[in-house]
Amino acid sequence: MLAIQTRGLTRRFDGRHGVTDLALEVPAGSVYGFLGPNGAGKTTTIRLLLALLREEAGEIRLFGEPLSWTRRAPLSEVGSMVETPSLYPHLSGRDNLEVTRLLLDGETASIDEALALVGLTADAERRVREYSLGMRQRLGIALALMRRPRLLVLDEPTNGLDPAGIVELRALLLRLAGERGITIFLSSHLLSEVEQIASHVGVLHQGQLLFQGTQESLRRRHGDPLAIRCGDARAVCDSLAHLGEQPQLLDEGTVSVPAPRRADHEINRCLIERGHAIHAFGRRPHSLETLFFELTGQEART
Repeated sequence: MLAIQTRGLTRRFDGRHGVTDLALEVPAGSVYGFLGPNGAGKTTTIRLLLALLREEAGEIRLFGEPLSWTRRAPLSEVGSMVETPSLYPHLSGRDNLEVTRLLLDGETASIDEALALVGLTADAERRVREYSLGMRQRLGIALALMRRPRLLVLDEPTNGLDPAGIVELRALLLRLAGERGITIFLSSHLLSEVEQIASHVGVLHQGQLLFQGTQESLRRRHGDPLAIRCGDARAVCDSLAHLGEQPQLLDEGTVSVPAPRRADHEINRCLIERGHAIHAFGRRPHSLETLFFELTGQEART
């Protein structure tokens, strides 16, 4: 089953890209990382999925049920946090959740459940103004969990967090997906974090979806480069070129072959027969960051 499915979803803005003909397929139970440069249309997409914006064309289905500007019933199974959570700093964490419970006419037990899920039970009576940024983000997720949702939509949930806060949030999201089976759809600019938690990714650029699928399928599509550690990288490059390969000199002891034409074992045998000292030989998996920049045609910021 698909937790999110869109067909032909379109919303444009003057002077900005918006999104065009978007076809998302987010499997139920997955952690789906929604990636794209600034201005790619990620937040527009999220606002469309939450019926905060009206689509110009196309359709949205949540767990198979159609969602529209006038038909919002499927949102009863969705929790969300768009960037910074809206909290009352003068109230305790528990009282913040109580406000939401009253609005939802929910059960009192849902407060303790949400606090336990995000690891804030011990801090429930403290005022939110005393919370760290990481604790506030977790409280924001607790608010999103008050509906006991099947789908959690998060827009840049790691914004402003320090490394410890990011680790805490990562563990929380993995726990929600693994133990509770909650589908998590999150946009983020921290590609290394998405790489560690996402089972699926979608890459958006200028309002259009360039790729979606598992991280494994993305890597298979691009292939992993062959990395060779050796005694004389320049001489190895010459030998590889003679074999018809297109080597890249990374440093004086490392050579990369992005797309080998011959089998790995054949390349290794040929280099040894030519007298090269090979210290290490194998495939080097692409990082998600590298694949992202290849897809979008951007250069990594240094």
